[in-house]
Amino acid sequence: MTHPKAFSTMAVHAGEYRRKPYGALTMPIVQTSTYTFEDTAEILEFMRGKAAGDPELRDEYGRYSNPTQTALERKIAALEGGDQCLLFASGMCALTSALAALLASGDHFILVQGVYRRTKDFALKVLPRWGVQVSEVPIDNPAALAAALRPNTRLILAETPTNPYLRIMDLEKLVELARPRGILTALDSTFATPANLRPLEWGLDLVFHSVTKYLAGHNDVICGAVVGSREVIDKVKEFRGILGGVAGPQEAYLALRGLKTLGLRLKRQNENGQRVAEFLESHPAVSRVFYPGLPSHPDHALARRLMSGFGGVVSFEINGDLERTGKFIDRLRLPYLGPTLGGVEGIAQQQALFISLDPEERLASGVADNLVRYALGIEDAQDIIADLSQALAGL
Repeated sequence: MTHPKAFSTMAVHAGEYRRKPYGALTMPIVQTSTYTFEDTAEILEFMRGKAAGDPELRDEYGRYSNPTQTALERKIAALEGGDQCLLFASGMCALTSALAALLASGDHFILVQGVYRRTKDFALKVLPRWGVQVSEVPIDNPAALAAALRPNTRLILAETPTNPYLRIMDLEKLVELARPRGILTALDSTFATPANLRPLEWGLDLVFHSVTKYLAGHNDVICGAVVGSREVIDKVKEFRGILGGVAGPQEAYLALRGLKTLGLRLKRQNENGQRVAEFLESHPAVSRVFYPGLPSHPDHALARRLMSGFGGVVSFEINGDLERTGKFIDRLRLPYLGPTLGGVEGIAQQQALFISLDPEERLASGVADNLVRYALGIEDAQDIIADLSQALAGL
């Protein structure tokens, strides 16, 4: 199972009408909060279409839809191979709104370890307050996942690759356990993108994206999305209209523009990831490298089976402690220092420092003090490696 050969063609053209308003080549930003009707007859026609669930229903109010937003939703749905996509104000808004729509008091929810820490916070701190039972299971233990299933299990959520150790979930095993029991399966595929992995093709029900990252790709927008079947997404859509976490037209426009080059950007970032990972693994100042494209990665065989590329994030541990790792970070000249990923600029971080200043809290998080996460941009690999080399030489 691989993505379509015409991926970049789809990224450019899918989801957009060929003839756009005013003859514009790019999808215009429709900057309005409300939409007017010509007369009462048009209102009645709209309401009849709304009652019938017409998927091509015209716009009514900005909290429900916007033409610029809808074009982006159709494009992401096409790239993921899903029936429908919903856009949200952020990736966390997409995920929390979907879980709120699909889970109820008395339901059981399974969280696969390795998900984004704010996702984990929502699952463990908020969902139980609503009467939802939550279990955590390891990403690499199908037996533990099977043992955690209950008659009231409604949804299982995983992430692939995970942050920061880039672990890979066995999607086939996940679906094999969940589907016969009628349990929904969902994957945060932000690190993979549809250029490297299309989870719906492996039988999952929902795919989440922080569009902020690779899909938009330029570090200039906050946006999120969920993709799936029309039946499931319609339930989430109702909640979006109630909760109000819709993305604005400006954000949708920026993400729509960025998404058109996803195939080109990911090709370079995949190449950079592999070359940088191989360089780091051979360097004596580096104790361990985490990258699914390396045979040393625990999920390398699984990644080769599921993914068409291994992504632009490389995590590695410096030989040394917190201070020595900080010295290495400060010697880097090419990447910016910060907490995000997926853009055209490289961004490096000593992730433990973003978790806590308390050594015990950092230890409990599972992220080592000497871990560096390098989210590679589209710079030339030889320049990235030269910069890493000089920074490592100074330790």
